Amino acid sequence: MSDTPTPDVEIDSRGATCPGPLMDLIGKVKEVEAGTTIELLTSDEGSKNDVPEWLDEAGHELLTIEAVDDHWAIYVETT
Repeated sequence: MSDTPTPDVEIDSRGATCPGPLMDLIGKVKEVEAGTTIELLTSDEGSKNDVPEWLDEAGHELLTIEAVDDHWAIYVETT
């Protein structure tokens, strides 16, 4: 677990369906400063593909995606 980034901000979107988790992330990215590490918690399997695609388009960095019990933790660094 030592490779897990330490988030500055956590977004708990567990239980939300597509595109909810991605929209929650986009909203938060607009509020924070560059260099902020965001942890997105999502139970929507589509987020594992949708979030990285959006990050590539928007120019932010995907740090890692971890499976955690019944959800995923997606770590993002804003640019």
